[in-house]
Amino acid sequence: MFTVSTFFFSSVIGKKVFSSDGKTLGRLKELIADSAVMRPKIVGAVVSFKDGQKTVDFSGFKITVSKNRCHIVCPEVKPVSVDGDGMLSLFRQVLNAHVVDMNKKKLVPVNDLKIAVLSTGAYVVAVDAGLEGRLRRLHILKPVRKLLKLFDATVPRHMVLWDDIETINFGKTGTGLSKSVMKLSRLHPSDMADIIEDMDHDAQLGVFSALDTERAADVLEELETDTRESLLESLPPEKAADVLEIMPADEAADILDEIDEEKAEEILKEMDSEASGEVRELMEYEDYEVGSLMTTDFICFHDYDTVGFTLETLRREKPESDTIYYLYITSDKGELIATVSLRDIVISEPEVKLGDIMNRDVVYVHDTDRIDSLNDILAKYSLLAVPVVDANKILVGMVIINDVMYNLLRSRRKRL
Repeated sequence: MFTVSTFFFSSVIGKKVFSSDGKTLGRLKELIADSAVMRPKIVGAVVSFKDGQKTVDFSGFKITVSKNRCHIVCPEVKPVSVDGDGMLSLFRQVLNAHVVDMNKKKLVPVNDLKIAVLSTGAYVVAVDAGLEGRLRRLHILKPVRKLLKLFDATVPRHMVLWDDIETINFGKTGTGLSKSVMKLSRLHPSDMADIIEDMDHDAQLGVFSALDTERAADVLEELETDTRESLLESLPPEKAADVLEIMPADEAADILDEIDEEKAEEILKEMDSEASGEVRELMEYEDYEVGSLMTTDFICFHDYDTVGFTLETLRREKPESDTIYYLYITSDKGELIATVSLRDIVISEPEVKLGDIMNRDVVYVHDTDRIDSLNDILAKYSLLAVPVVDANKILVGMVIINDVMYNLLRSRRKRL
């Protein structure tokens, strides 16, 4: 018999608790951990005594193992208060919950917990997210191992160190949840979206609501349509409006087209009037029209502007990379006249006027043209973006090749 340095939570829960002289005191029903420290420290144990359940101090507990069986001794029944922020009930709140494996960037189940006993106390040090943990809790791990051994196979293991996980749904709210989300926010928006999609609706709403506006906008773009629609339907209109306001108008329009019209109108009313106006205009286009796919975030100048003025404007505005594939030259009325490449701007002297280096041979489409026509134009002329004009040849937007490809892939998925 020896004092164990580690044990699994499933090995002790429900087991008898003995006094120092070997008398049965009751059964262990729960362990309470303080999550305010780096690794949750076990501070209390809920024991079912003859006269009812009591939460007692865990610091004096001794756990030994003999023939793979745990023996729990409580030398002194000393009641302890476990109220306050950061206290976790391992059985009620943690077991069967989900955590984020930060290394694999995915949501994993808590099938069991590994606890280490150190000189300073007992700490949760790892999560068993594999089948082995599930079988251990069902008390059938040993026979399953023997059976698989006949076929030269083993039970899959997936142990994740507590240092490498992030908790997101242990009943946290407010500041507690925000701190967890701060760590998750370091992930790529696409990885965050994958994680959120695997959560239940309440967890999705809690995590997304705790994100800052810019990060929320990035993640919203990456979410699958069903998840995005569900979130926007549940979010307060003002929160949804704040997020959509900082997104490109075309993306905001696409997203609002996916949700209930009444909810979309509520969100639009909460948005800044200028932003909502742009979005409303884009939403009026039919799904098959180029206007429904274009972005209204484009850069345009006049032929009398100089190269120096153009560069100063670009530095000040800091446009997105995909909106400066080409710079467009318009008349004072907004009519599309020509294009100018960044290369020509960079190699020209500051005092040179754009009219001297612009290209009047412009390939463009109308906002009411069919989206299908874009595929041939982009391929034929090897363009990364195409300007969009209205019936009066007023520049109203541009279509980026990435959006065309995304629309094509989405259409194919719908047909499958």
